[in-house]
Amino acid sequence: MLAQAGRGVAIALAIGLRRTTITERITCVTRLWRWTGGDKATWHFVTISGEAGDALSATALMRRLEGLSRGFGSLRVMATIGETSWQTSVFPSREAGWMLPVKAAVRKAEGLGEGDEVTLLLEV
Repeated sequence: MLAQAGRGVAIALAIGLRRTTITERITCVTRLWRWTGGDKATWHFVTISGEAGDALSATALMRRLEGLSRGFGSLRVMATIGETSWQTSVFPSREAGWMLPVKAAVRKAEGLGEGDEVTLLLEV
């Protein structure tokens, strides 16, 4: 904001501008699946597609336009399955939607195995 001071001299006033973060809450029902790498290591994921995936894609686009994109096009999220919440990232998938890795501690706490249906809450 600019204010006039004396003989037309403009003084910039710092008014405490800061970035406001809006948290978006996205819920979907999806299935847990397993991926096995070349070294036989396995990872468990859920795929976020449909309206939930579209919402993530729109958020990712806005972040890119704001100059806030992250590596691999990922988005930081707070994920919740059942009673377990954790901070992680979702990653765009080449096939469809987005992928969320589900770590062993979460699977153990919630008694989840490959193929199980989960209700997922994401806070982006």
